[in-house]
Amino acid sequence: MVDSAQHPGWPAQLAWGPVELHPPRRRDAEEWSRVRLVNEAWLAPWEPTASSPWAGRHTPAAYRAMRRVVLRRAAMGVTLPFVVRVDGRLAGQVTIDNVVRGALRSGNLGYWIDRAVAGRGMASLAVALVCDHAFGAVRLHRLQADIRPENGPSRRLVERLGFRHEGLLRRYLDIDGTWRDHDTFALLAEDPPDGVLGRWRTRIPR
Repeated sequence: MVDSAQHPGWPAQLAWGPVELHPPRRRDAEEWSRVRLVNEAWLAPWEPTASSPWAGRHTPAAYRAMRRVVLRRAAMGVTLPFVVRVDGRLAGQVTIDNVVRGALRSGNLGYWIDRAVAGRGMASLAVALVCDHAFGAVRLHRLQADIRPENGPSRRLVERLGFRHEGLLRRYLDIDGTWRDHDTFALLAEDPPDGVLGRWRTRIPR
């Protein structure tokens, strides 16, 4: 049993408008598998290098195995994994990983979104909700997002939400078959005066 004082803000469900976020559920396995399989060309260039084929890594059984791991890590207080739903349909994930407490109180932001809902501001809305939760109930001070320079949509997403570019990490992660440079962006709890959702509402056209 983890002391909730050491891992505040989890588990949690978040929602605003058409977007809902919740911890991974066992019953999401089939839906997650369908969405990931149809999005292979959209997502694979940004995913960690793997030795097995995409289809084998995205079966319902693979989801259930992944879910067991991330929920165990969540119970330890080192990750905050959320499934994203848009208008009730599974459409992605947002995760705050590598959570560190103590003097740092930091986490690493990661996310993916179904191509079918990309371009509507839904990914940035989901990220904004998770960031506000991380700075509020979870009591983190810093969120870091590491993004390949070629990934224009992800760079624009974090920049719109107020993340600041802090530098280049050379050959930082093994992605899609080789070591890739990443730009590192960070957002501090005090950066958005009206919250990250407040910034999203002023920056995203509707």
